[in-house]
Amino acid sequence: MAVSHPVFARVFTRASVAMDQAGAAAHRRRLVAGLRGRVVEVGAGNGRNFPHYPAGVAGVLAVEPEPRLRATGVAAAADAPVPVTVAAGLGEALPVADASADAVVFSLVLCSVPDQAAALREAHRVLRPGGQLRFYEHVAARTPGLRRAQRWADATLWPRCCAGCHTGRDTVAAIRAAGFTVVELDRFRFPPSRLPMPAAPHVLGSAVRS
Repeated sequence: MAVSHPVFARVFTRASVAMDQAGAAAHRRRLVAGLRGRVVEVGAGNGRNFPHYPAGVAGVLAVEPEPRLRATGVAAAADAPVPVTVAAGLGEALPVADASADAVVFSLVLCSVPDQAAALREAHRVLRPGGQLRFYEHVAARTPGLRRAQRWADATLWPRCCAGCHTGRDTVAAIRAAGFTVVELDRFRFPPSRLPMPAAPHVLGSAVRS
């Protein structure tokens, strides 16, 4: 299945730099801190996580379906502190053998995969027993007013403008439903504004394959 979002890819490449400068880089460091062994990063985009992988990581397979983002990710991989291989692929059909990964990383991607449950099943499949799922995502709000704003955004232009992104997914519940035990979970707003921004509620955490 071909995935092409040329306008979004250009906008996201620029926006991700500004996001990192505004604090997202610190979230990315926390996301991958302490990982070891073989890592699969799903929807790696333009490779903004690559500089933060710790030395204990033997290698990263970074899967990205969008060709422009993937090309930028290839360039970023050349400067990564650990070996990174960038490959075409979908979160719902990872090019990885069963139980062969020590960790799977999702970073701002479970909002936009067409089938969130299928992507999480794939993560469960490729992880070894006891392997870690790391996630950094924007998610459904916990307040009624912002939930209404998210429903409106998701029913109108947001998914079309943002490459299929949905702001109101209950991603933590989906992770648990896929057979993972959540062991760490931090909820916060990013950017930390009081404005009713649909994509502001975020989670950062880890889970283990049950």
